[in-house]
Amino acid sequence: MNIDWLTRPTAPLDEAAARRARERQQQLTKPPGSLGQLEMLAQWLAARQGTERPAADHVAISVFAADHGLANEGVSAFPQAVTGEMVKNFANGGAAISVLARELNAQLEVVNLGTLQDPGPLPGVIDTRLGPGTANALHEAAMSAEQLQAALAAGRGAVARAKDKGG
Repeated sequence: MNIDWLTRPTAPLDEAAARRARERQQQLTKPPGSLGQLEMLAQWLAARQGTERPAADHVAISVFAADHGLANEGVSAFPQAVTGEMVKNFANGGAAISVLARELNAQLEVVNLGTLQDPGPLPGVIDTRLGPGTANALHEAAMSAEQLQAALAAGRGAVARAKDKGG
């Protein structure tokens, strides 16, 4: 599998558009910087889109779910059984991200890359399990090079699907 796309540069940011967005923000009736990171995000979107008034009309959210082997070391807040249940919750619309997506009229896609528990076929969930979670990285490689490439391809596929749907 070719992953050259990972090292290709993206289109350059339009710094003039970011400057115009920053200047526009300074004209708004609000204390400077009062919107915190939202202002920086708006400037970045302006630079990415090449306009001082960027738009986020088609929002796509991709959630990738998997269990990791380091959970066996007690480093996770919840047991691995929770991951499969969360995938079900995403699909049933009960998770916080599901509610947020619904409120924003955003498309939500869940990609199961490797839960220990098989949640079965679920609407809106793409089953791309690369195995039953990753291995414990304290004792062996968390995943093989092939699994890594497949995981990267799953991410790239999610971006392509979102783009195809207008996200």
